[in-house]
Amino acid sequence: MRLIDSHSHIYLEEFDTDRSQVIQTAKQSGISAVLLPNVDVTTLDPLFRICDQYPDFVFPMMGLHPTSVNGSYASQLNRIEKMLTSRNYCGIGEIGIDLFWSQQHIKEQKEVFEEQLRWSIRMQLPVSIHTRNAFPEVFDSIYKVGDPSLKGVFHCFSGTVTDLEEIKRLANFKIGIDGNITYKKSPLVEILQYTPLEMILLETDAPYLAPVPYRGKRNEPANLWETARKTAEIFQLSLEEVAHQTWKNTMEMFQIL
Repeated sequence: MRLIDSHSHIYLEEFDTDRSQVIQTAKQSGISAVLLPNVDVTTLDPLFRICDQYPDFVFPMMGLHPTSVNGSYASQLNRIEKMLTSRNYCGIGEIGIDLFWSQQHIKEQKEVFEEQLRWSIRMQLPVSIHTRNAFPEVFDSIYKVGDPSLKGVFHCFSGTVTDLEEIKRLANFKIGIDGNITYKKSPLVEILQYTPLEMILLETDAPYLAPVPYRGKRNEPANLWETARKTAEIFQLSLEEVAHQTWKNTMEMFQIL
């Protein structure tokens, strides 16, 4: 069996002391690849370093995270756009709209999100969308950009059944399921009752959202198996079936080698 961690940040400083061991443990557990969305200009160098060191295991995305968008976002966005020609990427991310912490820069967040959606269309790359307290705004931007070729994943899905049905209408989008599916009384358990397995990608969001029994600790790619086991339990399928289908879903979406 093998899995792909479709969203991880193992280039962050939380892994500086044991990154090689974390990667070795992931490989030994059956993780065949880890996809790495960027955050902002401060994460470019560590992202590129790990990609150069492990080119057959980690695959970068490029984008500007919504919580890094402020009133003077232009210089950051310009530099990140220039990075698009510096190497190959498997997607545009992590992009989106986050109104959980503040609504101060909603206008700027929408502008940045829509510009990066246009990058994905131009480059024919999928998007990894961060959405927090902002599903109406994200849907509005997607329809505003309005291109049928647009595709991607709603990373760490936290919406309602209604939001899920809207994503289904978009046709080319999937949802990312993380370690919080293992938490007691997780609303995602009910959500998955309405979700076809073909629409699901598995991800860690490491170092965040560690699944039970690692909750509260640093998350890492090898822990993805706990999320897969819980998903198999919910769907009443074997772990092998869930691993195979979610691996296939990720390969079809991101087209990594």
